[in-house]
Amino acid sequence: MPFRRRPLSAAPRRCLRGLLLLAPLALLPGLALAGAGREAIERFSQGLQSLDGRFVQQVFDPQGRPGERSEGRIALKAPRQFRWEYQQPYRQLIVADGDHLWLYDPDLEQVTVRVQSHEEQGSPLAALIDPGELDRQFRVSDGGQDAGLVWVELVSRKPEDAAVQSARLGFDGPALAKMVFEDQLGQRTEVRFSDWRRNAALPAGWFRFEPPPGVDVVGEVRERAEVHPLRE
Repeated sequence: MPFRRRPLSAAPRRCLRGLLLLAPLALLPGLALAGAGREAIERFSQGLQSLDGRFVQQVFDPQGRPGERSEGRIALKAPRQFRWEYQQPYRQLIVADGDHLWLYDPDLEQVTVRVQSHEEQGSPLAALIDPGELDRQFRVSDGGQDAGLVWVELVSRKPEDAAVQSARLGFDGPALAKMVFEDQLGQRTEVRFSDWRRNAALPAGWFRFEPPPGVDVVGEVRERAEVHPLRE
């Protein structure tokens, strides 16, 4: 039976803005936030240099019906590097190396590459790096406690322009246990985290990406970056 390529899953692209919420969490204590939410963030971010863990992601449509479910592994390294690897039901990989953002679908033999700073413009990542900008883009509040977690809430001040309309971060003691965010289409994505390792020695290669031979590469790489050359 001939191999049939599946359609490209939209989950990594939908989740990308949510990932950008995660990468700079160590900078969040500068926020004008009080109460249990502030305490949870401070406990989470104190001395944080890297994280490595597992995730389960569930997408819901605007009517609340469950859609795509996926799981895999996540790693982050301060200040701007992360690796988000979908392992089930399909393999897909997102790597941010500090200069570029790579989205790799091995089944489709395709890589999409973008300049990371361009992706960060107007995104929650750019806002979180600058607490003043965060206050201009988001309303940040203590979300109280629910289901055994302490919550921090972010709501966009300009929902007509924002890819992430709102986000909730749920903490279990010093660990980030859950992230929930809603996009412009009303789709909700819930991500549960487990098995975190803090400040573990992570392979440097995890945060670099070189397109495998023979894959289609879509996008542009900065000339100054030392990466695999793109084919015409």
